[in-house]
Amino acid sequence: MATNNSDGTLNKVNVLMVGTGEYTTGYVGGTAADSDKGAGVVALTMFDLRRRATVDRVGMCGVNGKKFPGIRQHMENQIGNVYKDMDLTCDTFPEDTEVNPKAYEKAIKSFHPGDVAVIFTPDDTHYDIALECIQHGMHVMVTKPIVQGLAHHRALCEAAKKKNVLVAMEVHKRLDPFYADARDRARATSATGLGDFQYLYAYMSQPKHQLDTFKAWAGKSSDISYYLNSHHVDWSEWTLAGKARPIRVTATASTGVAQGRGIETEDSITLTVQWENFKAPSKSLGCAVYTTSWVAPKSDVHSQQRFFYMGSRGEINVDQAHRGCTVATDASGFASVNPLFMKYTPSDHKTFAGQDSYGYKSFEKFINACRSINAAQSQPSAYNDGSLATVHTTMQGTAILEAGRLSLDADGQPMDIIYADPDAEEPMSIAPHSFQTSDSKGNSTSGKKKRRLSH
Repeated sequence: MATNNSDGTLNKVNVLMVGTGEYTTGYVGGTAADSDKGAGVVALTMFDLRRRATVDRVGMCGVNGKKFPGIRQHMENQIGNVYKDMDLTCDTFPEDTEVNPKAYEKAIKSFHPGDVAVIFTPDDTHYDIALECIQHGMHVMVTKPIVQGLAHHRALCEAAKKKNVLVAMEVHKRLDPFYADARDRARATSATGLGDFQYLYAYMSQPKHQLDTFKAWAGKSSDISYYLNSHHVDWSEWTLAGKARPIRVTATASTGVAQGRGIETEDSITLTVQWENFKAPSKSLGCAVYTTSWVAPKSDVHSQQRFFYMGSRGEINVDQAHRGCTVATDASGFASVNPLFMKYTPSDHKTFAGQDSYGYKSFEKFINACRSINAAQSQPSAYNDGSLATVHTTMQGTAILEAGRLSLDADGQPMDIIYADPDAEEPMSIAPHSFQTSDSKGNSTSGKKKRRLSH
C-alpha cells in the first residue's frame, strides 16, 4: 500500500476502470455517443489525473475484448488528438480476441491493496464486482445505484469495514454548486432555513435513443428508476440526513414506447415516497415524488433535470438542465449547455481545462481521499460525514429504489421501509404495507384509530 513521498506529497494511486460504456469512454455502438458525453467522463478524467501526477497505472476492464481496438481509436480521436500531453496508455481486460464476463477477476488480481476501482457497469453486476474488489483490499467507487437491494448493500458495508477500505457511490450531483447550495439551505437551522421537509417534486429524463444505448440491460436487469431516480433520491437522503427518513414507497409507471421498440421495460417510473421528520417533536410527514423517463423527445439538452423543494418555512426551485448558457452552430444546431458538469473545450494551450467541473471533481475527490487513507492521514470512516456518498451513508436510497421496484412488481402495492426503532436512520427491511380497515362504526381494526374528516 502506498504511503507518502519523501517530500511529503501523497503517492499516486493505480486505477482500474470496470466498464467500457458511454460514461467511461463515450464509445457506443462503434462510434462516439450521441449525447453530451462523446468523449466519455471516467477515462478522460483518469488520464488527466495521471497528467497531473495523481494517478499512475490505468486499467480498463469490459466483457467483450473485441471492442478494445475501436475504443482505443475512439480515445485517440476524442482525447489524444484534442488535448495536449495526454498519455492514453491503458492495460485492458480481457484480451482483444476474448469475450469473458468474468474478466474483472483477472484484472483485479493485477492490482494491489490500496489501489482504486471505479465501476460503471450494468446495475445487477455492481455487487459481485465491488465485493471482489473490496476483498482484494481495493478502494471502490461504484456508479449509482451502488446496488439494487438492502441485503447486498448491508453485505458491502460489512466487507468494507472488515477490509478498512473506502467504498462510495458516484453521485456527481453532490458536487453541483446549485444542488449543494439547495441542500445547505434546506438544512440551515437559522431563520433563513427552509424548515422541516414538506414536499419535493423531482424530474429527470433522457431521450428515446438512450433505449438503444442501454438495450443490453434495459428491462432485463434494471430499469429507469434505478438508473435516474437514484440521483434525486440520493440528494434527498443527503439533504435530510439526521432530520427525516423514508417510511413508505408507492410506484407507478407508463409503458408503450419501449415495448414498441421490442424492449420490455417501463417508459417512465414515478416513486411517491412518504418521509417522516423523525427528529421533529411532531413527527410530521413529508411527501416526495420522483419521476424519471427515457422516452423524452430530443431537445436542447440531453437530460432534463429539475426539482422543487418545499419546507415548513420556505421553498427552492432548481433547474439543472438550463444554466443560462446556450450555443448554436451550423454543425450541431441549438443547445443549452452545462460546462459546470464537464468542460470539454480545451484551453488556448490545447490542454484539458475541465478540472473545475463537478463531473471531474467527483472522481478527483474520491481518489484524493483514497490517497490520504493510504498515507495513514485519514480513515475511511472519516468520510461518513456527508463529504462522500459512502456505502455506510446511502442505505436509505437503496431501500427507496428497491421498494419502488417491489411496488411496481406488486401492481402498485405500497411498501413500508422498516427500522429497528423510532430514532433509527438505517433501514432494516422492506415489507408490503398493510392497509387499515374499520368496522361499521369507523373504528380501526388494525389497532390504530382511523382519522376521519369532519364535515
